Amino acid sequence: MDLLRLDRPRAFELAAGWLSAPENRRWLDFGAGVRDLDAARIEAMSQRPLHLLRLYTDDRGEPIGLAGLSGIDRIARTATPWFVLGDKRQARRGHTTRAVSRLLGIGFDELGLGAMSAWAVESNRPSIQLLRRLNFRFVGRVRRCHVLDGAVVDRLWFDLLAEEHQELAA
Repeated sequence: MDLLRLDRPRAFELAAGWLSAPENRRWLDFGAGVRDLDAARIEAMSQRPLHLLRLYTDDRGEPIGLAGLSGIDRIARTATPWFVLGDKRQARRGHTTRAVSRLLGIGFDELGLGAMSAWAVESNRPSIQLLRRLNFRFVGRVRRCHVLDGAVVDRLWFDLLAEEHQELAA
């Protein structure tokens, strides 16, 4: 599994396709209720210091998902990680967990961040399990703040301090 910069041909289109797939976009919110990011918006995000975006690969080196740190605050030393497995045939093989773990390592070790916070919709068990595998701690619930299939549901919030992060071996 590798983390790749989005500088490959068609990388932005590939990422936009994954993010806009109904099975993925239902869990997402990029602020102000934005759930759709086209290739141009992803490219713009990738050029701003507020975001660190990486494609991650399967064992053959083929891109299968997108992981990011957003809201990078170099003064408070915080960010919010997020991830999308684009190729669902690769589910339950540990690729996303390893990719996010490595991205957290970049945030803590290279960017000097001290804490990360992440949220998951209460019914998104795979994301919650991934956060727990990476030592994120449950810190609270924001009630009725995410629309999912026409219903308003809760988000669960988790955090992780730099000293609690242990990068998973590839």
